[in-house]
Amino acid sequence: MPVIVSIDLGTSKITSLALDTAEGRIVARGTVVNDADVTTEIDRAIGRSEWDARRIVDLGCQCLRSVADQLGERRNDVAGLGITGQQHGAVVVDSDSRPLTPLINWQDRRGHDRMSGVDVTYLEAARQTLGDKAAQRAGCWLQPGFSGLTLFWLKENRLLPAHGHASFIMDLFGGLLADAAPVTEPSCAGSSGLFNVQARTWDFEAIESLGLPAELFPEIREADQPIGTLGHEMAQATGLPAGVSIFAPIGDHQASFLGSIRDHSHDVLVNVGTGAQVAVYTDGHQFTPPVELRPLPIRDNLLSNVGLAGGWSYQGLENFFRRIASDVFQIDPTKPVYEILNRLAAAVAPGADGLICDPHFSGSRADSSRRGAFTGVTPQNLTPGHFARAVLEGMSRSLAEGYQLIASTETRTHRRIVAAGNALRDNAVLRECVRNAFGLPMLFTRHREEAAFGAALTAAVGAEIFPTLEAAATLIEYE
Repeated sequence: MPVIVSIDLGTSKITSLALDTAEGRIVARGTVVNDADVTTEIDRAIGRSEWDARRIVDLGCQCLRSVADQLGERRNDVAGLGITGQQHGAVVVDSDSRPLTPLINWQDRRGHDRMSGVDVTYLEAARQTLGDKAAQRAGCWLQPGFSGLTLFWLKENRLLPAHGHASFIMDLFGGLLADAAPVTEPSCAGSSGLFNVQARTWDFEAIESLGLPAELFPEIREADQPIGTLGHEMAQATGLPAGVSIFAPIGDHQASFLGSIRDHSHDVLVNVGTGAQVAVYTDGHQFTPPVELRPLPIRDNLLSNVGLAGGWSYQGLENFFRRIASDVFQIDPTKPVYEILNRLAAAVAPGADGLICDPHFSGSRADSSRRGAFTGVTPQNLTPGHFARAVLEGMSRSLAEGYQLIASTETRTHRRIVAAGNALRDNAVLRECVRNAFGLPMLFTRHREEAAFGAALTAAVGAEIFPTLEAAATLIEYE
């Protein structure tokens, strides 16, 4: 019975699993905390986010070894390795895949810095240079944290290493496992902002217009194609058999869709973590910003509304109440108060007695200057429970509005929500609010590792265990 091993190189944690493709059962799991953040406090204060790429590789190997040890003799049944991970960021490496820069990840905001001697930000300058046509080809506008903007910033500040090669972290990991130069795949390359979604190739016209060298960008290969096989050195590091096929890594947003959605044409993915995203399948190329057109692995695309109000908003409210305890009552809270807020919110009727929250406290993808607000405040609803309920309802309204923008382009009928992310699993009030806002039933997968599961299904297609991603999706089971 073939087994597929997969790994998700996430921002806060790294997760790996082994999937029995005959039974659709996860037979091993591994998780390690991603402690590779090397951002100094000074840099963090100005919006930097830098990570030790080599440390992430070592943690990934450690995570795979945990799964290999659990498999025991079944490690010989491993038919392929799928990889996914955090998108948008970039690390520049030399010809031997040694990092020449930190991994500057998706959280980095240096694109908002003002250029020297010019009254525009790097983001504004890059967007003006690229123009609307490049954004249409890319399926999105360039954003802070996108590798295209990060590389432009490095080039403008004379920090782009000569003869270096840009890589996404999962591509670097895959290349090191296979002892080969990193290659990328459309769902990853699309997150750069310098990709042609329809042609599924780099947009070299856009790359040239930003003054970036074409040789900086890696080869693009589809996700069902192997990038090589596991080398002997990495076989020892991971505990997996040498010679296992390694397939082109895919982006975690698309991997979460593929690991959650059984009916690609009629299900809606709602993912709430630190941020939030809504995504549906499309076989076309039409999109209307702020909706983005994101390549799926192998073929077709997603219509995605990302950067919506998510767990970050609720975290802001939770921090506020902890500050009240500390600053007003001189009590030092020893643990988060989310459970208390959830209980108080559950006791408040839907509508929060007229209290309405715009939860975009840190701006939105379309407008970074946007700020949150509470309106309709009265003496009766000026309570912690009402504020908690209003924030959760505001988050849900943001998600539903994001979906309506998608639905204006993709007109097929959607029958249900499939939810991903711990925020929806762990918060009954948020689940209720989202169901009410969408007017659709909600399902959860039996597994929590949506992105790693999606990477495993994609690798199973590459290993010819399944003919298509739709066929592989039959392994997904719901609670």
